[in-house]
Amino acid sequence: MKKLISAFFDKQFLKFCAVGVVNTLVGTAVMYGLYNLAHCGYWFSSAMNYVVGSVVSYFLNKYFTFKSRSQSWEEVARFALNIAVCYLIAYGMAKPLVRWIFSGLSETASDNLAMLGGMGLFVILNYLGQRFFAFKDAGRETGKGEDKGVFSCDNSEKGEAGEGTNKAR
Repeated sequence: MKKLISAFFDKQFLKFCAVGVVNTLVGTAVMYGLYNLAHCGYWFSSAMNYVVGSVVSYFLNKYFTFKSRSQSWEEVARFALNIAVCYLIAYGMAKPLVRWIFSGLSETASDNLAMLGGMGLFVILNYLGQRFFAFKDAGRETGKGEDKGVFSCDNSEKGEAGEGTNKAR
């Protein structure tokens, strides 16, 4: 069980969370701004959150989190499909669930709470979808796998003599 948990919550997960903070701040500002300031509807406001946030997320997760070097439209299509499915599931479940649990709230308060709940569910579904579907082949194209970090002593990526060794210099 410990091995299964560590397979999901590793360095990539931490990077995904850092990227998520950036695109969540941007997307949330767009969503609540459209809903509360521009008086746009629930679905439009929450969708714009993911349109804007997904563009940020795609590039940061592609190159920083999952280190994908693929130039294929298939990867872009998998990413877009993942975002769409996660969005529809998360927000489609959040709105009726919040209205059912908090039936006494005003529509505005209920929708704001549903958007918050939808965000939380979306994050979980999206991480799983990006890691195991959208960027499933990341790192396999070059055979290098995950980044070893800034302080790694492994010279194999540089092609230097003694390739694959961790000898101190």
